[in-house]
Amino acid sequence: MKRAAADIIREYGPFPDVTDVAGVTFDGNSVWFATGATLKALDPESGDIQRTLDVAAQAGTAYDGRHLFQITDATIRKIDPGNGEVIATIPVPGGNEASGLAWAEGSLWVGQYRSRKIHQVDPETGKLLRTIESDRFVTGVTWVDGELWHGIWDDDGSELRHIDAETGDVLERLDMPEGTGISGLESDGRDRFFCGGGRSGKLRAVRRPQ
Repeated sequence: MKRAAADIIREYGPFPDVTDVAGVTFDGNSVWFATGATLKALDPESGDIQRTLDVAAQAGTAYDGRHLFQITDATIRKIDPGNGEVIATIPVPGGNEASGLAWAEGSLWVGQYRSRKIHQVDPETGKLLRTIESDRFVTGVTWVDGELWHGIWDDDGSELRHIDAETGDVLERLDMPEGTGISGLESDGRDRFFCGGGRSGKLRAVRRPQ
């Protein structure tokens, strides 16, 4: 197993009227992040907020190429990013304990914080397809180039983990600096991870190992 310190290459925020950053996703141009009462779109190059959608956004966020998906309470909402309209809803496996959310391979991947699990879920029906176990509290989840990564955040600190999607074995670990947590997590599909910073109100870009 590889282990290294996370290379934080940029911090964004804190932002006006944002006290908590939860879920994070990337649509190819903008980084969307959940702030509790809104979803905000950030230009990762300028650091400017481009848009705000007035939708409840309490935990994980994902993007399937057309729609946003947002965890709120025990529900995953499918959202039109153009106007914020909720198109459909499915239940969250395990109720309102969900944390991270990602889209990959035609499925939603749901992190469960205290249960230390990642669930693969059918995005149309909410059916649970399979579960991967972890030994730490799971926060954000993302896929990049066939690799499954997730964030952890508990009393022992915070890190990014690359895991085997079949067995759950940890293949690589990136340790975040002391006092720096990870809430949401998303890859830009290339060389950056975007990490929500929880109650710091910040987003951080972390270099993806090559």
